Amino acid sequence: MVVYFSGTGNSRYAAKLIAHRLGDAATDAGAYIKSGTAAALGSEKPWVFVSPTNAWNIPRVFEAFIRGGSFTGDRRAYFVMTCGDDIGAADGRLRALCADTGFEYMGVEQVVMPENYVAMFDVPDKGEAAAIIEKAVPDMERAAAVIARGGSIPGFFPTFADKFKTNVVNPVFYAFFVKSKKFFATDACIGCGKCQAVCPTNTVKLCDGRPVWGEGCVHCMTCICSCPKKAIEYGKISVGKPRYLCPEFTADK
Repeated sequence: MVVYFSGTGNSRYAAKLIAHRLGDAATDAGAYIKSGTAAALGSEKPWVFVSPTNAWNIPRVFEAFIRGGSFTGDRRAYFVMTCGDDIGAADGRLRALCADTGFEYMGVEQVVMPENYVAMFDVPDKGEAAAIIEKAVPDMERAAAVIARGGSIPGFFPTFADKFKTNVVNPVFYAFFVKSKKFFATDACIGCGKCQAVCPTNTVKLCDGRPVWGEGCVHCMTCICSCPKKAIEYGKISVGKPRYLCPEFTADK
């Protein structure tokens, strides 16, 4: 079974493509996370966990989902991490996660997809994003082929810089940057409530027809990128930037 967590759709795209190639099911972890329900899933095929990369590591909310769930059947676990650049030394955290949860770690595939982190980086326009996705498809295909034959995804040796980013920068990033206080809605907001509906951690709530952000934000950028009126900003840094949502994977691709 392919289990994924996705903010603006990159990891959903990868998960559905891989599930299609494997003839397997793709399950959205976001629904469990949003409802506060622990997963109780079973699979006779290997587990494939697909997620974004948050500061060169697996998102903490997705790691907590895996640790708190019940996954019965096959004990092999593959990981696919979409990213804007690289996944650092995330391999080490994934190995530890599997050791703690009784999975047999089968490796991680790094898939570079369009940048969505409007709160810090530049985001590609629609044409640039399409080209990046097209270039990433062979990496997804390669991962699917390895999983289909039951092999291990080849590992790599992280550099000092990789380890620094994952083990030092990541905790600092969560401690000082993963906050919701800079999000706000402009006068373009129509109070449609989509931001509340798509928020996986229920951080966004409508109050008198306007969104307010509470605790629990994971900086998935789903709210700011899903707003139909582009009425959500993150301080001044997001002003004027494109918003990015990955298109849905379709089986003819």
